[in-house]
Amino acid sequence: MTRIIESLADIAADYDALFCDLWGCLHNGIAAFPEAVAALKGFRAGGGKVVLLTNAPRPWREVEKQLQQLAVPPEAWDVIATSGDSARLAMFQGVVGTRVHFIGEERDLTFFEPMEIAGDAIDIERVPLPEAEGIVCTGPRDSHEDPSVYRPEFLYAKHKALKLLCANPDIVVDRGDTREWCAGALAALYTEMGGKSLYFGKPHPPVYDLARRRLARSGQPVSESRILAVGDGIHTDIKGALQEDIDSLFVTGGLAATETKTSHQPDSDALEAYIEKEKVTPTFAIGQLR
Repeated sequence: MTRIIESLADIAADYDALFCDLWGCLHNGIAAFPEAVAALKGFRAGGGKVVLLTNAPRPWREVEKQLQQLAVPPEAWDVIATSGDSARLAMFQGVVGTRVHFIGEERDLTFFEPMEIAGDAIDIERVPLPEAEGIVCTGPRDSHEDPSVYRPEFLYAKHKALKLLCANPDIVVDRGDTREWCAGALAALYTEMGGKSLYFGKPHPPVYDLARRRLARSGQPVSESRILAVGDGIHTDIKGALQEDIDSLFVTGGLAATETKTSHQPDSDALEAYIEKEKVTPTFAIGQLR
């Protein structure tokens, strides 16, 4: 049964490292959450390590820049592991070919910047869809447009048997009070239409492997039983933690705030009903990270 806690400090002594989500936990895309920042700083002050584990479809350096803009201090984290880096590694190893059609916003073109990998990285060329061997999707071209507008492109791609590399498995994200579509929504549509989508972020294993490697480079190895995953996505953060056999802290005031009737804390009955409906059970729950 999920235990509702008042603060991260209540359980911090039981863990040596956090795999902490960003959007919905540490910030809302517009501003950082001061209590969440303080909680992470407190965890590190007690000797813990913080891995910011995000489904952002960008290199970790770009995420670091965003954190600086949002006034998240470097004292709140140790290393960053992104879905984007995990997917980039696969792309430069040729999982969707060398000539790829790009779907995403202009700001996400950093996805194609050179990357050091074990072995030789292949050269990637962005091309129009008719010339492509595969698709790289970092998100919709306009995060407010319905994913269904991609049906014509996806029908053509499916008939060509193109694989779609999804750089962000999230379906939606809340920027302030506005809900936006993510790459996961497009990948889900392509799969529904009979296409093949490849995922590298939460809840899928590659990004957790990346997080562990970056955690190991930041200091002493950490036992799996001493890692806590923190996130507001029941089917990304929490499901991923379950699949990796690590404990989880569900931040109910993010994507599931309405369903869990969260103000300061979730309503216990609503939380139980939501967990039963989604068939994913977190170890702990809290209204907001603090």
